[in-house]
Amino acid sequence: MSTAPQSLLSMAEALADGRLRSRDLVEQALDRIADPQGEGSRTFVAVHAAAAAARAAADESDRLRKLGGPLPALSGLPVSVKDLFDEAGSVTKAGSRILEDAAPATQDAPAIANVRKAGLISIGRTSMTEFAFSGVGINPHTGTPANPWDRANRRIPGGSSSGAAISVTDGMAAIGIGSDTGGSCRIPAALTGLVGYKPTASRISTAGTVPLSFTLDSIGSLGRTVSCCWAADRALSGQSINPTDAPVADTVSAPRLGVLRNYVTAGVDDTVARTYEQALQRLEQAGAILTDVTFPELGTLPEINALGGFPAPESLTWHAKLIEDHGDLYDPFVLKRILRGKEQTAVDYITLRLRRRSLIAKAAEALDAYDAILMPTVPIIAPRIDDLQDDAVYAATNLLLLRNPTITNFLDRCAISLPCHEQGSAPVGIMAMGHHMRDDHLFSVAAWMEQVLGQTPS
Repeated sequence: MSTAPQSLLSMAEALADGRLRSRDLVEQALDRIADPQGEGSRTFVAVHAAAAAARAAADESDRLRKLGGPLPALSGLPVSVKDLFDEAGSVTKAGSRILEDAAPATQDAPAIANVRKAGLISIGRTSMTEFAFSGVGINPHTGTPANPWDRANRRIPGGSSSGAAISVTDGMAAIGIGSDTGGSCRIPAALTGLVGYKPTASRISTAGTVPLSFTLDSIGSLGRTVSCCWAADRALSGQSINPTDAPVADTVSAPRLGVLRNYVTAGVDDTVARTYEQALQRLEQAGAILTDVTFPELGTLPEINALGGFPAPESLTWHAKLIEDHGDLYDPFVLKRILRGKEQTAVDYITLRLRRRSLIAKAAEALDAYDAILMPTVPIIAPRIDDLQDDAVYAATNLLLLRNPTITNFLDRCAISLPCHEQGSAPVGIMAMGHHMRDDHLFSVAAWMEQVLGQTPS
């Protein structure tokens, strides 16, 4: 069997010119999922129709390619789908026992339908934090896949798109589709050494998705390169994909990058601090114009969200009946967070919306002069799963992991996490936050950063 190149577009090119077959890629992914020594059983909650559906789709892609007819740009590449999105014929369990007996979805979520139109083959459904309510990635119901780094010590993958990350790091999928309400694509990307993308929320439909927050939910991806996430973003949003349009470093010169110096650097561990500062130095030496930036208003976020923010009341509207009937089946940590929605009055919720609007306006004044705003994606390297069994330690770690990524969701912007560590060392992510609805520009900046940081696979 051929060894697949790492980037999504490289694989697409190899398929197009006959160096690879889709069936080989799918078989390779299925072999890794089934490996009893691997993380497949904790990464996937379902492999489609015992893999028959994926194999059939791969064979059809190979057959059509032999006939020489036009095919979608990503035809034949295996993708993993977070167990939060509807796929026709599959039960959307959202990492929970409560929905195990729910009826299968009758149609794909619009975003997943777009992914199929782009030619990607869904290999199966990935594990996640129950109802996407944690940045840690631990799930007591389905199990937790271990981070590829220091696997012997079984460190957290990050969440809530935990399985999406490990499906890519371990070669079980070419790209992983996840959600991002407060960092659920970027946190696992940072902790496992991947690229994770969170789009401007309104660009991609969240219909057919179990909601965490109607206000903050967005649909993103995790891949090995910036171009992987660019292609996935185009697919999810239903746009055409032309590999020649992929973001390249040459389109950007001397980007103006604001380096956020308040709020996001508190509690940063030594490894992240050292690696992040080294990355900034490399970017500046390569020609980026770096300017230290403070945005004092960020310090008000904990107080603004003191009553559970948007996720608590908005998720409670969806979960209320389920909690009444099956509250004992919830992960206690998740249930506690959802029930915080009862703490908010209508006045509290409206005030929250008004304060968000005000902060978005202030951010535009303070941050829009830069091509992107930089910060550590998360302030710590991945802790061991066993070290988070204490409820207080778990809660504190979760808040720390979510703190920086949630800024982007609250400000209604786009953001990307890039690996900036040396190969073989603890993964560390650097996050670039872009402007509202200027996702294409952020991808170009990210491609330039990726080249400088030396993380571009073949």
